[in-house]
Amino acid sequence: MRNIFFIVSFFLGIQFSNSQELKNQPKPFGPLPTQKQIDWQEMEFYAFIHFSLNTFTNKEWGYGDESLQLFNPTALDAQQWARTVKEAGMKGIILVAKHHDGFCLWPSVYTERSVKNSPWKQGKGDVVKELAEACRTYNLKLGLYLSPWDRSRADYGKPEYVTYFRNQLKELLTNYGDVFEMWFDGANGGDGYYGGANEIRKINTLEYYNWEETYKLIYKIAPETLVWGIGPSEARWIGNEEGYANKTNWSLLRQKDDLAGKVHYTDYMSGHEDGEKWVPGEADVSIRPGWFYHAVEDDKVRSLDELVDIYYNSIGRNATLLLNLPVDQRGLIHQNDIQRLKELVAVIKSDFKTELLAHTKTKADNVRANSSRFSAKNLIDGDKNTYWATDDEVIKASVEFQFKKPTAINRIVLQEYIKLGQRVKAFSVEAKVDGKWQTVANETTIGYKRILRMDRVIASAIRINILDAKASVLLSNIEAYNAPTFVKMPVIQRDRKGAITIKSEEASQIYYTLDGSIPSEKSNLYQGVFNCEKAVTIKAIARKEAEGIRSAVATVKYSASKENWKIIAVSSGDIQSAERIIDGNPETIWAFGNEKHPLPQEITIDMGSVKNIKGFSYLPQQLGNNLNLIANYEFFTSTDIKKWTKQSQGEFSNIKNNPIEQVKTFDSVKARYLRFVALSAIGSGETVSINEINVLEE
Repeated sequence: MRNIFFIVSFFLGIQFSNSQELKNQPKPFGPLPTQKQIDWQEMEFYAFIHFSLNTFTNKEWGYGDESLQLFNPTALDAQQWARTVKEAGMKGIILVAKHHDGFCLWPSVYTERSVKNSPWKQGKGDVVKELAEACRTYNLKLGLYLSPWDRSRADYGKPEYVTYFRNQLKELLTNYGDVFEMWFDGANGGDGYYGGANEIRKINTLEYYNWEETYKLIYKIAPETLVWGIGPSEARWIGNEEGYANKTNWSLLRQKDDLAGKVHYTDYMSGHEDGEKWVPGEADVSIRPGWFYHAVEDDKVRSLDELVDIYYNSIGRNATLLLNLPVDQRGLIHQNDIQRLKELVAVIKSDFKTELLAHTKTKADNVRANSSRFSAKNLIDGDKNTYWATDDEVIKASVEFQFKKPTAINRIVLQEYIKLGQRVKAFSVEAKVDGKWQTVANETTIGYKRILRMDRVIASAIRINILDAKASVLLSNIEAYNAPTFVKMPVIQRDRKGAITIKSEEASQIYYTLDGSIPSEKSNLYQGVFNCEKAVTIKAIARKEAEGIRSAVATVKYSASKENWKIIAVSSGDIQSAERIIDGNPETIWAFGNEKHPLPQEITIDMGSVKNIKGFSYLPQQLGNNLNLIANYEFFTSTDIKKWTKQSQGEFSNIKNNPIEQVKTFDSVKARYLRFVALSAIGSGETVSINEINVLEE
């Protein structure tokens, strides 16, 4: 009888304990993520693949009239794509299955404009299928991009096209296995081929596609697919194509306002503290200036410095990172891109090699219900499902980590338990150095993950202070690291007269070469400005002698200097200040055109002597709210200023979202005089600006 009493008491005790735990558990606060969104955010880093007819026409946006016979990669290998992505630690690949020109990388039964009518594999190929198989081989997730806009279709803008668009969605979501993300571009409506109409078609993006019905279709077929982009999406564009979120980054969005057209895209970089929907940010960026492969960009792969910054300013600011790897005409990721990716991976692995808080002594000034279930030890237990929590009324709190001996630190990783909402509005980090506390960081939001880069300190303890929160504090993880010193690449500049300046961080030596070879400590030591008027490839490294470490290689390729160039005519504006576009300084700007002098507007340049050129570049304005970007252009050359030949015309595709240097190539010609014509602008204005005009010499 007594045994029965003890057994009953034991189970009653367990029941009471469980009841207390449930009673003490924090309640959800504000909008919450779905499990699908949590799984997606935990991927953190994944790849974009842009590869299509544009790869063979050297365009960013196809017009829709390109010949299908051009698509004929000689060595397409989706296994190489997947292997590259896997080795970089990425978790998936999003393939551009159809871009704005309407060409489909799968044999769609709803159109003839697809791989089935190309020479590649005698029309029997299927790029989507090959990539899906490669993803399965390397245990990667597959995502797909399907452009809502189609510049090839005669029925674009009519109800029939929406049916066509949805039919293609069904094909992609049913024939290739699980799709982790469906990606819809925001570019919709404008000029196009449209089956031969060659006209501009405008639509109401939010109304035309009836996104709510389109989303219902997707979720019916593939409920685990996360939908990104236009409409009531589950993740948002980060508001730029440079791959960064703002320091303050809420996973919330006022989506009702957004769907009503009341939210400017620049808000996406920070989200909305008062947003009613959980819509986290995805930062997309290309490893090169453009999204599609262009041979002229082989030496313009983003620097290691840029990519490291991108990693910390996206994943480290509560966003995911979607890094584009353009596939070349062979059907392979270019070796230059792979090499830079390997360098990035090496830096990130080195930065986060040894975690330093796992064996520290922890203490918090508030623990929810004084329960061990919510103690500060949960922050360093390596379990994402446990967390430190404060009592309901406590929105300011501190947690401290004490080391056994003074420890060097320059990285802090923080994560909230987002299953119950994003809460922290402001926090600081303090380090105890030589017995005194000093503030080393003051920040705002945390979210799924926040990574801080700080100056190195030798600390006996670290303290995280939550200064303000929307509700009780719930943190699931805090880590600290001592990343190796990172030496930034030197900055190489050349002025109009050919004077070359190479700058680096203080206390660094700079070594350079002028013959295209990789510099070392045995190369030329930079000792001050020097002249080089001829076409040249300069490579340089910076070295911190005291620590014996050096930067990655900086590479700049120059044509002959512009010392003898002159502006000889402008259709409007001040001809004297127009010299800014040929001064070799990418930061000086010149604008022309206005209401009295509407577009088109032109400028004529004398290069001083006849040169063999094979293209030109237009560097648009980089900074400011109104960049006055040129949309369409013409480019002429002449040897005698009397007879002019048009060498190139067209559009600067995607320049609104990605205002990078626009490079256009053509067959090599002899020229002394150049005429650049701005035909139209992005937007309705009549003023356009130019930072720099350059030529590509043979």
